Amino acid sequence: MKKLMMIACLFAASAAAQTAREVLGAAALLPLQSEPPAKIIVDPPLAQALSIGVVVIQYRTENLHIVPVFGPAALAVSPRIGHIHVTVDDNPWRWADASGLPLIINGLPPGPHKILIQLENANHQPLDQGVVQFTIPAPH
Repeated sequence: MKKLMMIACLFAASAAAQTAREVLGAAALLPLQSEPPAKIIVDPPLAQALSIGVVVIQYRTENLHIVPVFGPAALAVSPRIGHIHVTVDDNPWRWADASGLPLIINGLPPGPHKILIQLENANHQPLDQGVVQFTIPAPH
């Protein structure tokens, strides 16, 4: 029994001595200046939801991860991180979203609307944008 326990301890010690790099391989990192530009791809609102007055807009990003991390220090993170700013109908106000989930907007009046979605770095500087125009139908 003692011999079996001693072997188990030696095995555990040798397994613990392996570094993450030895087990997983080298991390693939690109310096920020080598990363391709960040891009946002915005889909039109989902038709079925729009037919009942709910705006659901899906989007995705390339070369940027949407996360709730903000401030100048986050500009040095690689791969690049950021969030979106959303503006409805050219209003002077907007909101920031760092969830990465589809946008869901309720309560817009019937008629034409425009949503501007700006891809921002962690320090609120614009990187790319997409615009979606649509019409909320009048209630039946």
